[in-house]
Amino acid sequence: MLPAQEDMPDRTLRSAADTLYEIMAAPDRAIPRGLLNRAECIVIVPGMKKAAFVVGGEYGRGFALCRTAGRWSAPVRLAGGSFGVQFGADSTDIVLLVMSERGMQRVLSDKFKIGVDAAAAAGPVGRDATADTDILMRAEILSWSRTRGLFAGAALDGTVVEHDGGETVKLYGGPMNNHEIIAGTARVPEAAYILVRELHEIAPAGVRSNY
Repeated sequence: MLPAQEDMPDRTLRSAADTLYEIMAAPDRAIPRGLLNRAECIVIVPGMKKAAFVVGGEYGRGFALCRTAGRWSAPVRLAGGSFGVQFGADSTDIVLLVMSERGMQRVLSDKFKIGVDAAAAAGPVGRDATADTDILMRAEILSWSRTRGLFAGAALDGTVVEHDGGETVKLYGGPMNNHEIIAGTARVPEAAYILVRELHEIAPAGVRSNY
């Protein structure tokens, strides 16, 4: 029997946790820990697929978690389109680090465009964390992609990211906006434990770096 549609958030949450673990398991080709420990939020879009019904691009669903009150928040459901300009692969994992309070407010809005509403840059990989220091200091969002095992910084300017209301209802049992979820109004759903636990192990929310 096919899985119920309600299981979709569960599967995507597990894929997001697996994506984060796999990327960070290779220290020489991972997101630099210093940057992860500085980040206000992380956005993970696992296995973004081509979608013919999205004209001129690709479409993916993922999650954003932000630091709040010494912990990582419950996940916010996000959807993104217009990836096709950057990627032609069948499946691409996307990771964004939101590095400033202003950038976090953009993530919490209903809709924003990377590189327009928030300054963005391709993130460095592995031990090369000090590369392009000036760019890293100015960027509100750092972005990476993984396609066919290759993990690298990615230019995602022009990508539109918005609140995924339909999937939020499935995950939380009713409509909630991003601010309510991040502020702690929503309890972490059981299906999200695996992702929140993985993130706490990799980058404890109470640990902040001035790297």
